[in-house]
Amino acid sequence: MDGKYTFKRMDEELDNGYTIFFTYVRNRYQLFKTSENSYTQQLLTENPKNPLPRLSIITHKRLKEMFPFMEDIEYKVSEL
Repeated sequence: MDGKYTFKRMDEELDNGYTIFFTYVRNRYQLFKTSENSYTQQLLTENPKNPLPRLSIITHKRLKEMFPFMEDIEYKVSEL
């Protein structure tokens, strides 16, 4: 994404049902909104030397803290 991609835009896309894919600290994740102020973050990369939870629930506040460090952000519409 270019430098114009903002947290507000990502937040709106999550509200509209998009699934976000991003890299954070060299790991690839999938993120989607599960309820108000609650997001599911799923680890897509596997590294046996650095075990991380495969699935975690994060808050809107945590998402905002992570945003400046996210790289390679992609998104798609949920197929529900």
